[in-house]
Amino acid sequence: MTKFRTAALALVALSAAMGLALPGTAMANDAMAAATPKQESKMTDPKIAVVEKMIDAWNRRDWKLVGDLFAEDGVLHSMMIEPVKGRPAIAERINALGSGIESITLHIHNIGRIGDVVVIERTDEFVYKGHHGKVPVVGILEVEGDHVKVWREYYDRAELLREMGIAEEFHTPAAAH
Repeated sequence: MTKFRTAALALVALSAAMGLALPGTAMANDAMAAATPKQESKMTDPKIAVVEKMIDAWNRRDWKLVGDLFAEDGVLHSMMIEPVKGRPAIAERINALGSGIESITLHIHNIGRIGDVVVIERTDEFVYKGHHGKVPVVGILEVEGDHVKVWREYYDRAELLREMGIAEEFHTPAAAH
């Protein structure tokens, strides 16, 4: 960035901070917004903070916390299979899956809010019963207060099973509701 542009952007920022409108600064304001990195942390958004806490619990394999972060009447829905409803059933499903996970990292590529939902684009990398795998995933989460009310997951189920080293669909008792 040139010294002139830096000075111009500083002047526009100062005038905006003082509540002044300088003539011809609309384009400069747009340029400043594009050139200025966002300083606001995602953690300031309470819905994203809950989701980041959930991601951290998965990465640490803290299955109890993963279950506890769901609302009592929460729903976990991998879109290609039946949803799991209610915190106890979700905890049972997570514990059954978690028992085979030797390591897992949810690599977050993008996280943000669209209206009232939190959207996560990620790649899940894991070792499941000795099988190393990676699967791209998009998660859509509805958060109420400090809990996940609904978590919808979109991924290629056949790819996940292949990466896990599983020849056919697996079911846990909670998967039936």
